[in-house]
Amino acid sequence: MLMIKPLSYTQDSAYWFSKIAHLDWPIWLDSCAPLSSGRFDILAANPYKKIINHHNQTYSTDATGNQIQVTTLDPFSFIKEHIQQVNTHITIPENYHLPFCGGALGYFGYDLGRILETLPEHAEHDLDLPDLAVGLYDWAIIIDHQNQSAYWVSPLQQKANSLDIYQQLSKSPIHDTTTNDNIKTAIPGHFTDFKLTRQFNSNLSFNDYKERFNKIQDYIHAGDCYQVNLTQRFVAPFTGHPLHAYLQLRQHNPAPFACYMDIGDNQILSCSPERFLKINHNIVETKPIKGTVPRGKTAAEDASYQEKLLNSEKDRAENIMIVDLMRNDLGRSCEIGSVITPKVCELESFKNVHHLVSTVRGTLAKQTHATDVLKLAFPGGSITGAPKIRAMEIIEELEPHRRSLHYGSIGYISYDGHMDTNITIRTLICHQNHAYCWAGGGIVADSQLEQEYQETFDKVTIIHETLYELSGLSP
Repeated sequence: MLMIKPLSYTQDSAYWFSKIAHLDWPIWLDSCAPLSSGRFDILAANPYKKIINHHNQTYSTDATGNQIQVTTLDPFSFIKEHIQQVNTHITIPENYHLPFCGGALGYFGYDLGRILETLPEHAEHDLDLPDLAVGLYDWAIIIDHQNQSAYWVSPLQQKANSLDIYQQLSKSPIHDTTTNDNIKTAIPGHFTDFKLTRQFNSNLSFNDYKERFNKIQDYIHAGDCYQVNLTQRFVAPFTGHPLHAYLQLRQHNPAPFACYMDIGDNQILSCSPERFLKINHNIVETKPIKGTVPRGKTAAEDASYQEKLLNSEKDRAENIMIVDLMRNDLGRSCEIGSVITPKVCELESFKNVHHLVSTVRGTLAKQTHATDVLKLAFPGGSITGAPKIRAMEIIEELEPHRRSLHYGSIGYISYDGHMDTNITIRTLICHQNHAYCWAGGGIVADSQLEQEYQETFDKVTIIHETLYELSGLSP
């Protein structure tokens, strides 16, 4: 049985996050509505169990962090085992249309791919972060911006003090805007203004990028691969609280699959526009992005950029390669013959860029769990290339540093079988007072060096500029 209780609706879900941000492992799956096309926000904290993969070991801890189980299972199967221990007959009443009723929330890092496939080890592994951090949450706040409603949900069989949290939340005075002062009050003594202390530096100069670009072209012409996603990493030191930075980023770069997650020593700030995998009533969907141009400064310039992207044979070819890859990946977990591509290379416009986005769908095969779908398609093809495994081998050879959790996935797996996850692009990782972000693009046979290099900056310009302005730095 599921407990659902109403809360006051606020257009800005930052208000509700300010009420739980001081709790353990708070997570905010943020649709950035109404600034984006998103509908639901999911907020939770105080997981009753945590599942972590670190240093190639997967284990679970209780709410206080005490290790309670080490497993030889892969992380996806371990999460599946824990979800299935909960009553699988939990359902959400149809009149609520809610996406989540408790379950797993967290991140799956790109480097989890090493557990699924044997890959070489060339890139420097300098970020000592868990490759997976997923909490099992027995309560959540759900904001529905379409119906302008808000709910607290909890499966009754869990034994946490979640009702006490609901009582506190239900008595909170409602403010539809959330300022930094509100957050400072919510996180006393810890929330200070975020500031970069210098500009971002890349781990690849133009000449470094050129050398790697040419190497990929050699591999393509030799028939080794068709496409490789080549990425550079940016890093800058900072002071202050990352949540302050996220509140600014979500205003300047709203995205339907944004997220803020705090796991204690590390924070993840994602402004992702890209869906990786969604399961809703046994329909599996992925929406890979390939093809990017910046927004124009005038309406005429913006229209010109849109037309250029829509007519780009190179970008369309790049997108269709990944569509083929994702059709194959979905085919591994969907009913035979059910995978379709209802939309190919459609234009989707965001505040700062235009993208080409395709949609692939299939019907979930019987006896297949959401974690199986995630495992069989991980990591997403749009950030590897094709064929996937060879592209990942080349990425490991050419990129100076491991990708860590970037280009992985963040999202939820609900007890009732629903799932929605992003591709963690346009994402900052805050670790030991340094902010890291990555940007890249797919290299194909007819890619142009200068254009590909510039595209990587187009994708992160708004993130850099927002944080520079916040920090009083010049670009």
